[in-house]
Amino acid sequence: MPLPLQGVRVLDLTNVMAGPYCSMVLGDLGAEVIKVESLEGDSTRTFEPKVRDESYCFAVLNRNKKSIALDLKSPAGREIVLKLAAGCEIMLENFRPGVVKKLGIDYEAAKQANPGIIYASMSGFGQTGPYGRKGGFDIIAQGMSGVMMMTGYPGGRPAKVGIAMHDIACGVTTLYGILGAFIGKLRHGEGQYLESSLLEAGLAWSIWEFSAWFGSGEQPTATGTRHRRVAPYQAYRTQDGYVTVGASGEKLWRAFATQVVDRPHWLEDPRFARNELRVKNADALEALIEEITATQPTAFWVEKLDAAGVPGGPVYTYDQALADPHVQHRRMVYDLEHPTIGPMKTLGLPLKSSGELTQIRQPAPLHGQHTGEVLRGLGYSDAEVGALLSQGVVRATRVPS
Repeated sequence: MPLPLQGVRVLDLTNVMAGPYCSMVLGDLGAEVIKVESLEGDSTRTFEPKVRDESYCFAVLNRNKKSIALDLKSPAGREIVLKLAAGCEIMLENFRPGVVKKLGIDYEAAKQANPGIIYASMSGFGQTGPYGRKGGFDIIAQGMSGVMMMTGYPGGRPAKVGIAMHDIACGVTTLYGILGAFIGKLRHGEGQYLESSLLEAGLAWSIWEFSAWFGSGEQPTATGTRHRRVAPYQAYRTQDGYVTVGASGEKLWRAFATQVVDRPHWLEDPRFARNELRVKNADALEALIEEITATQPTAFWVEKLDAAGVPGGPVYTYDQALADPHVQHRRMVYDLEHPTIGPMKTLGLPLKSSGELTQIRQPAPLHGQHTGEVLRGLGYSDAEVGALLSQGVVRATRVPS
């Protein structure tokens, strides 16, 4: 059974994370992704750590892609991009707004080459509006979306989410936009232009906070590990670390109080009689719970929670998370052979399916590894490819033998 996007060609002009994450998943779904890099390469090729001068970060994010390196500012480079666009169903870019128009590779130019193309733009703040020309990175979006003010502990400095949340949110948002547009094209025969931004994609994930602000004027602030609407629902200190507890709802609260911590009298305590009261009295509840959880190690409480049917788990360091037997069983750490790095690990596929849906087929490309192959596929002769190389329009890298 073929992968769902097998035979679909994607032209990827993106850099760093949001766009490359989106195109990586398109590649996982079976698309042929042609990554167009500058002569200097994607910025993440410089990121440490490096193995044999290849960035491990780049290698994890850019599997299932081909790389062609060219000078987008040159007329010959622009011509190559538009020839590629003519044979692609999907095109992605994440330059600062206005740059692709200046380069002559914007949606209108791509549409002339391919009227049915689906063209997606990603940026910090979108293509229009007061900040439409402003550059943006993940941390800027985290600050401007309010996320930094609601992350961390009460009274502390604003805190960044531990991962590049807005980058990934923008990549995922653009991904479902592209897939939606592609389904629309299959049904109605027309391509289209779509765009998203780091700021909007991250804001779209703030469901409870949005609801509270417009529902009651509540300003979302930092709550540590606590949920804003449910208690007990946070990480509690144990003898050797922390354990998370998700006792949301009366049934789970009752099980937690009676079977996990053996405090049935808490069910009669007026401070904890209903969920909204437990949220209001979360400080007192935390102190009482931690008096108990601090007496035993995390593994003890996880076993008790599991036996009682109350969701809970250990708070891991990242190395512990990757080494967990369940994570290993679900193949979220995947072995791959890279042409320069050699045997390496990459993140596994988070989707499991009954049929062929996603697949890790090939490692990340070397910079310009497929330049010759792609140009010859466009009809360039060996002599023409050689001329483009000698003129500095394109760059090619051979796979070490």
